[in-house]
Amino acid sequence: MSLLFKEANNRFYLPLLALVSAFLLWLGWPVKPLALALFLGWVPFLFMEQAISAKAEPRRGRTFFKNTYLLLLLWNVFTTYWVSYSTLGGGIAAVVFNALFMSVPLVAFFFTKKAAGKTIGYLSLPVYWIAFEQFHLNWDLSWPWLTLGNGFAALPGWVQWYEYTGFLGGSVWVWAVNLLVFFALQSKKKSVGKWLAPALTVALPLALSFWIGSTYEEQGEQAEVVVVQPNVDPYREKFEGGEGYIPFEQQLDRLIKLSEQKITPNTRFLLWPETSISNGINWEESFSTSSVRYVLSDFLSRHPGLELVAGITTARLYPDSTQRSGTARFHPQIGYFDVYNAALHLKQNGQHEFYHKSKLVPGVEKTPYPAFFKILKALAIDLGGIAGNMGSQETRSVFAHGQAPALVGAPVICYESIYGEFVSEYIRNGASAIFIITNDAWWSDSPGYKQHLSYASLRAIETRRDVARAANTGISGFINQKGELLQKSGWWEQAALRDQIRFNQKQTFYTRYGEFIGHGTQWLAIGLAVLAVVLGITRRNRNAV
Repeated sequence: MSLLFKEANNRFYLPLLALVSAFLLWLGWPVKPLALALFLGWVPFLFMEQAISAKAEPRRGRTFFKNTYLLLLLWNVFTTYWVSYSTLGGGIAAVVFNALFMSVPLVAFFFTKKAAGKTIGYLSLPVYWIAFEQFHLNWDLSWPWLTLGNGFAALPGWVQWYEYTGFLGGSVWVWAVNLLVFFALQSKKKSVGKWLAPALTVALPLALSFWIGSTYEEQGEQAEVVVVQPNVDPYREKFEGGEGYIPFEQQLDRLIKLSEQKITPNTRFLLWPETSISNGINWEESFSTSSVRYVLSDFLSRHPGLELVAGITTARLYPDSTQRSGTARFHPQIGYFDVYNAALHLKQNGQHEFYHKSKLVPGVEKTPYPAFFKILKALAIDLGGIAGNMGSQETRSVFAHGQAPALVGAPVICYESIYGEFVSEYIRNGASAIFIITNDAWWSDSPGYKQHLSYASLRAIETRRDVARAANTGISGFINQKGELLQKSGWWEQAALRDQIRFNQKQTFYTRYGEFIGHGTQWLAIGLAVLAVVLGITRRNRNAV
């Protein structure tokens, strides 16, 4: 491997390093149990940067950007190519633009190292990257699928300490090991001692994780939960207009029949997946008197103690148009209204409540920065739910069981489950378990739905909450507080699963303090960037004299 890092005098050397880095990062990504490759994934990139910086060329920055962008583009293509299964144009846009956004912290590192020297330069690399990952969690074009800490999702036993750091702690770990391996390869020492630092940086967090995992005892009151996977094709069968459309009444009948295969007198919560109730738009103002509500209440009445959490498409009117939201739609006969990708909680006594999905998919459920990105409407990617500008809500609602108030579920809808700090807000609001309702059939039989499932393990560790997951299709199942998958359905099959899960009321360090690593690195990144600019100007003035 060392021969790879000895520069060859040909034009393919730099692209080859970019390709090797992209390949290693892909190789280490879930759902392959090869996460060790992540600890080497950035090493070829570091040699690539070194080779470019050593050249006496006036356009080194351009050369660096081209090869860095190639690396990131290949990594995005290798790992998330499946987004194109829903919309080809949207999938291409996702990988092209995400690679461009991800190049920003790496370019900042290149110029910081040039201006401030190697020590500050290499220190700035993980700082800029993690600051970017934090930013990428929160802006309108958020797509944090390739956050480095997600790379350990298929190996939850390695990262039990995420209950303190969250998944950005994994990003720190990846960069620390890569830099230490790079420095060891750079060292002219022939002793094996130079490998002590990288070896310990891998081994100590692993040992800590195994110790935490072996001593952690799951906590909370146990209760029985059933999840249902109806397996309705969202392209052909689910929505009216599809060539094989299944009338909603038949879809509802399938959900009820599957549910009754597993419900017992002890079942407390029943979970149906995202947009299960998709009989057009359900107006929230009149839902209590709607026909579907009567059918659902009649079903629940046959199972005392059971409460339903289900995905539903709803809408809410704005009688006063001056109070409408920025996402409100207008119809000349109706007025202004919002449409929501929502979760319904229906209780035994007939009372109901809604949660409106709040982490909306860019280009599908909302138009990012609409004044500038109207073109994205034509590049929409189906990642769950229904298309169009959707309404949302500011706070995280939780669903408490009407007869057992200690049983409180967090209604996490699809894409929301990849956001650690976002999910922790449900916990701070009282959730003692996580209910994920999703529709992963948009991506066909690809790594996409498997990666999505594995990320739920990280949310379980961060919050120490059991996860019950109901997917339209994909994988439904149960995950315990250590991130271990206990039960799962198969792909593209109708299924219902039942398990006892724990409803834990204690909060982890991460739940209380969120992405403290991300927030801290953002301030540090600003400081380093300012320092680099000042040093660059000073050096330029000195050279001019």
